[in-house]
Amino acid sequence: MNEIKLSVNDENMEVVLSILNNLKDGLIKNIDTTRAKTAYNPKTKVIIKEEESATSDRNGKYINPAIYKQRLNKK
Repeated sequence: MNEIKLSVNDENMEVVLSILNNLKDGLIKNIDTTRAKTAYNPKTKVIIKEEESATSDRNGKYINPAIYKQRLNKK
């Protein structure tokens, strides 16, 4: 059995797999993929500590419930 190896950029991987899967019936016996693992890169390099997020209303994803109530009362 013959083998073909392809090197594909990450952004094109889904398109190539889609094309190969459409050809699979009768032409291709098996499709094996290996994806390179990418390291996690945070959007910001700031670490927000739990005690800081409780005192500030702009740090972090979630706000303190007391600060949320204050915002509601201001409106």
